[in-house]
Amino acid sequence: MILQRTKAFQAKLGPADRARMEEYLESVREIERRTGIIAATDISSMKIPERPVGVNDKFDEQVDLMFDLLAIAYQADITRVATYLMVAEGTNQTYNHVGVADSFHPISHHANEPDRIARVSKIQTWHMERFANFLQKMASTKDGDGTLLDHSVFMYGSNMGNSDKHSNWPIPTIIVGGGNGKLKQGGQHIDFAQRTPLSNVLLTVLHKFGIEQDKISDSTGVISEI
Repeated sequence: MILQRTKAFQAKLGPADRARMEEYLESVREIERRTGIIAATDISSMKIPERPVGVNDKFDEQVDLMFDLLAIAYQADITRVATYLMVAEGTNQTYNHVGVADSFHPISHHANEPDRIARVSKIQTWHMERFANFLQKMASTKDGDGTLLDHSVFMYGSNMGNSDKHSNWPIPTIIVGGGNGKLKQGGQHIDFAQRTPLSNVLLTVLHKFGIEQDKISDSTGVISEI
């Protein structure tokens, strides 16, 4: 039924919109193919109880698939708000795909040892690359008079400033996207001279969305530079 309606709809579109529609459908087909492979995995011989069917055993591929699903959801306007936790901070996930066999949480307590810090940096770099790849998809997807990234705001961050000491200051936080012209020019690094609540960032983003809330948690005001 959906295929018939899609074909009828495509027949009414101009060449440019028809091409965009086909690009979207092809993205959906590719994601369906990848999720289908995962769902079809034979788990009859596995002894692990309550294995979540549909989760890819290859962590790196699972992360890419989730980001692709997010991009498709925005493109189709299925959602306008999304949160994605690639991996929990306390995880024992290993990163063999980038040459780090250590579990993430234990090695995050690096004790200032250069070799351990280098491995943690390698893991965090991989996470940033996955996020950057998602942003590139958003930036290359046309949306009205711009791109999906032009019309979106994304925040990427951590709950730790120094994982070795469980310190929550300073917490590196990235704000990216055009926000329909609501965000100031990007490419800037704001380094506060004194301790500033992370909730100030959240309050600022809310204001960019037109939600004039006075306070969030321990916020002390908005950040004018954003």
